[in-house]
Amino acid sequence: MTRPGHVQYGDLLLGPGTPYRWRTLTGWEELPALDSGTVARSDAHGAFPGVLLAQSRRIGMDPLIIRAPASGIGAVVAALNAGTAPVVDELPFVAWLDERGPLLAYARAVRRAVPTDKNYRVGVVVGGAIEWEATDPRRYELAERTASATLPAAEPGLDWGVSDGAETGLDWGVSGTVEAGLSFGEPGSTGALTAVTVGDAPTHPVVEFRGPVTRPALTNLATGDVLEYDMPLAADDVLTVDTRAGTVTLNGTASRIYTVTSRSVPEQTFTLAPGTTNLTFRAAPGSNDPAASVTLRWRSAYW
Repeated sequence: MTRPGHVQYGDLLLGPGTPYRWRTLTGWEELPALDSGTVARSDAHGAFPGVLLAQSRRIGMDPLIIRAPASGIGAVVAALNAGTAPVVDELPFVAWLDERGPLLAYARAVRRAVPTDKNYRVGVVVGGAIEWEATDPRRYELAERTASATLPAAEPGLDWGVSDGAETGLDWGVSGTVEAGLSFGEPGSTGALTAVTVGDAPTHPVVEFRGPVTRPALTNLATGDVLEYDMPLAADDVLTVDTRAGTVTLNGTASRIYTVTSRSVPEQTFTLAPGTTNLTFRAAPGSNDPAASVTLRWRSAYW
């Protein structure tokens, strides 16, 4: 993708500079259909407001115009057919409409129409259409954001200059005739991290705990939600929590969802709200290896 007007689905590029031109993209800037949990009041006017849950996003490209030399129209249509064939897993769908830049969704092509009237013989198809379905209705920024933290560690404090059991006194950092002041040592880790999302929809992060650590936990300070797993991680272990999929895997293969503790929330409810979210990384008492860490990966999401 190089400019506004481009739409890419998997490896198929549509728009300016390609044989495939389009005029209208529906369902992209529209709010997806919502399921409402609102319940009517039985003893008063109005209703009790319920949760609004977005349905799948339907994206339509209509009309689609195809132009190619008459001798090559078959190859161009064949490439379109191959690029929109039914697939098991959703593919990246990226649309770049304006100065805001491209946005990403994951979708599958569910409908395709290529009219074959008399214009087809001269290399022109007018009135074609493609429809995609994105089961996650949110649109995401392309660049992935990350934030990391290590376990809390205390500051080393003042150096009292002990040598062979005798105190030599504080080091005032004198250089020449100028005092630089006392040194309290390098600041210790607080175990805190901050995630910033610039979109207008909550987003599901991927959380990676790295050992050595026992019972790693990540807490959202705004909501109090905790992800905590009662298991030890060795130095080379990575416990990955995909909050969108609701999975917990050790080193990319073995499920460890059963290690969740009683104070941990369901993974799929752990989201980052639009704006700034402050979080903390903690572990079991006595687990304080400075090599242990947590990494948060996410994309800002838009309705």
